[in-house]
Amino acid sequence: MNNIFEIKNLVFKYPSIQEPTIKNISFSIKEGKIFGLLGPSGAGKSTTQKILTKLLTGYSGEILYLGRNLLEYGKPFYENIGVGFEMPVHFNKLTALENLTYFAGLYKKQIDYEKMLSVVGLFDARNQMVGEYSKGMKVRLNFVRAMINDPDILFLDEPTNGLDPKNAKVIKDLILDFKRQGKTVVITTHLMGDVEQLCDEVVFMTNGTLSEIATPREWKIKYGKKEVAVEYANADDLRKKVYPLDNLGNNPEFLEDIKHPMETIHSGETSLEDIFIRVTGDHDE
Repeated sequence: MNNIFEIKNLVFKYPSIQEPTIKNISFSIKEGKIFGLLGPSGAGKSTTQKILTKLLTGYSGEILYLGRNLLEYGKPFYENIGVGFEMPVHFNKLTALENLTYFAGLYKKQIDYEKMLSVVGLFDARNQMVGEYSKGMKVRLNFVRAMINDPDILFLDEPTNGLDPKNAKVIKDLILDFKRQGKTVVITTHLMGDVEQLCDEVVFMTNGTLSEIATPREWKIKYGKKEVAVEYANADDLRKKVYPLDNLGNNPEFLEDIKHPMETIHSGETSLEDIFIRVTGDHDE
């Protein structure tokens, strides 16, 4: 599988800050995958995204996009990417349809954005001024705008933050459908449930440095406990016992105990929230 981005020894420092925000990081993003760039606030995630989308330059190191130095790309580069910022930026005194018509005019190709408004549940509010929209409506409109030029790669920052579960599922389904088309997504989020449902690979960023890249499953295996916890009904109380996962099927105590009524059974799988804290440390969000 080809790499859509290859980042080699990337360093970036804001002029007003003494220490580099990005500290000699190297990683690659595979084409046709959903890549999770995770970490606490201030870790350098947004800066990295801004560099990859050519909003920031002045870095050292090398970034290759489809095998070519990113700095060599001109304005046509923006025809191929879509960006959804965490804080949606819209023209509040224009309607949703007027907003999208304006932004669509900046690109050579466009999706059927009225159809997309229908998919995300905003079609009936398409002629309403965006300033009257709720936060969740603005988040959904922001996603449509990121998709408006039918990009090959999406950069999404907290794409479901502020959405109820129903609307969040709509956005996540659209992201997965985008991937099924062979396209690529780079996502940053603090919602670990989204990470587990969406991401093929995950990397944690802390203070401008990176952990290794692994799948959510690989992270959970690495930090999980190899055990099984069972709760049994015992009169009016619940009794909990823990068994080693190794050779569980031949554990006589476990085989005897499971003959009794069970309430719950769980592996010692660690949540991604716990892994986030363990890998990145105890940082203020």
